[in-house]
Amino acid sequence: MRIGTVREIKNHEYRVGLTPESVRELASHGHEVWVESGAGAGIGATDANYRAAGGTIRESAAEIFAACELIVKVKEPQPAERALLRADQVLFTYLHLAPDPEQTADLVRSGVTAIAYETVTGPGNALPLLKPMSQVAGRMAVQAGATALQKEHGGRGVLLGGVPGVAPGKVAVIGGGVVGFNAAQVAVGMGADVTILDRDPEVLERLGVHFESRAKTRFSNRANLAECVAEADLVIGAVLVPGAAAPRLVTRDMLKTMNAGAVLVDVAIDQGGCFETSHPTTHSDPTFVVDGVVHYCVANMPGAVARTSTYALNNVTLPHTLKIADLGWRAALAANPHLAAGLNVHAGQVTYEAVARELRYPVVSVADVLARTAPA
Repeated sequence: MRIGTVREIKNHEYRVGLTPESVRELASHGHEVWVESGAGAGIGATDANYRAAGGTIRESAAEIFAACELIVKVKEPQPAERALLRADQVLFTYLHLAPDPEQTADLVRSGVTAIAYETVTGPGNALPLLKPMSQVAGRMAVQAGATALQKEHGGRGVLLGGVPGVAPGKVAVIGGGVVGFNAAQVAVGMGADVTILDRDPEVLERLGVHFESRAKTRFSNRANLAECVAEADLVIGAVLVPGAAAPRLVTRDMLKTMNAGAVLVDVAIDQGGCFETSHPTTHSDPTFVVDGVVHYCVANMPGAVARTSTYALNNVTLPHTLKIADLGWRAALAANPHLAAGLNVHAGQVTYEAVARELRYPVVSVADVLARTAPA
């Protein structure tokens, strides 16, 4: 199979879909891998590195989209890239379609087979292709929030760890999953006063055992959430409903109870955000202020630490990329129901229920797709 990866063009996105090491693995399976010139610059991988790994360097993304059967990316295709997709092509990348009707419409129109990293499952309903980026984003959320709390960035001038004789900053983490756990770990390590909110008693018990007295846990109902938000210097939104738009848990009315210069970091912004006042921002212009509260809503946080993020991502995506390339997408999905859960769009139809429900498309099951398109 001819596989292509291109330079990411989203604002300040430095990750790349395939590392030279991944290219070497694919080439060793007999596949042809095309890489856009400069695609790996953000992780320190040169064109020469890709050539040495068995890749073929092409000068433009258009060449790669035109000739490759499988496109492996990191972020959702931007409008110029979506215009290059075609019906006999497989796209394997993060998509986050539920809050993005324009992208969904373009993918449906193109006829492409689009498999989303974020909905590929694992044992126990885990999301193994989302997990490493959630780990990165959770850890970065505290780092970003601590910076935004500094006075020169519009924050209230609070040091999360405090100093002897001065209380530490208060951090509220909404959601105790992978993002929330990693955010809490970093915040606790900095010496902050940390509270984690979640609705799952088993999650709260697990967090309580792990953190012991170093972090508090509270059940996430309206009253507890409102109280924690009002007291917090930093609120981290770490809510995830797989494949669906994030619930807007922190309302604008809650902002009015917060201290001026407090900070919200919305890690759920890829799925539409879990704060009512959120909208996506970029690394070049990461924050905005509503009612005196600083919002950090960068939609590709892990892109800022591109080398770490790319290698962590390739560790989990490469086995699936190899299966798609070795077997073809139909056989790969038929053989692996976890990978099949990643199929979001095929041949002009939406195949992921949460996306279809959110954007009001009829849904076609993956089983029906595979049955209908199985070779005779």
